[in-house]
Amino acid sequence: ASRALARTDIGSSADGDVEIEILLGALHHSVIADIEQKARETFMARQAIQTNAAPKAIGTYSQAVRCGNTVYLAGQIGLDPATMELVAGIGPQIHRVFENLKAVAAAAGGGLNDVAKLTVYLTDLNHFARVNEIMAAYFAAPYPARAALGVASLPRGALIEMDAIMHLE
Repeated sequence: ASRALARTDIGSSADGDVEIEILLGALHHSVIADIEQKARETFMARQAIQTNAAPKAIGTYSQAVRCGNTVYLAGQIGLDPATMELVAGIGPQIHRVFENLKAVAAAAGGGLNDVAKLTVYLTDLNHFARVNEIMAAYFAAPYPARAALGVASLPRGALIEMDAIMHLE
């Protein structure tokens, strides 16, 4: 909180001018510190993101978490949000994952073109070409940075999972 600083006993001497400058400097510093603290609290507060347009979290995690202008989207597998059942086949699972990520991104106030980093987990890296083909329908250039990892297995027997980091202006 800013402090009221007032002095009535300061004359117009050179010492008084220095004292006024010191007091004004302290007041300025206090006000700036208060503003900076409020900005940190406002822009860096963690906010959980949730939408019914994507599958409910099936564990102790959020669909996404927003910290300032950055949104961390949790991994999505090819679950249909209406039935919570895994769609069949690699093509439909890839599409479903992108649709799920798109829904969570929208709930956070963005879209897939705001994604800065995408991580793809595949149980069979031979499906990577299919991911590239389908991804082109969901993203425009400049495309996000991306990593693709081969994994032994994924939750519920899924063939693919993706998570993302999104930046909002």
